Amino acid sequence: MPQLHLYLPTAAAERVRRRASAMGTTVSRYLAEVVLREVASDWPEDYFTEVAGQWKGERLVRPPQGDAESREDL
Repeated sequence: MPQLHLYLPTAAAERVRRRASAMGTTVSRYLAEVVLREVASDWPEDYFTEVAGQWKGERLVRPPQGDAESREDL
């Protein structure tokens, strides 16, 4: 697996360390998860069956939105 190096301001690095610690993981694993989430080019596996397709309530109906307001030009 390739290794990447990055430089962060001290305060940002400390926040990363604290978040990784709070999640019970290493800084490397935490950053890998963040990067993978940010560069993902596809929907997560099973997204549509696990999330979007699970509504069990009544049919959702969008109420009328009315007319758009007019504003003065800048």
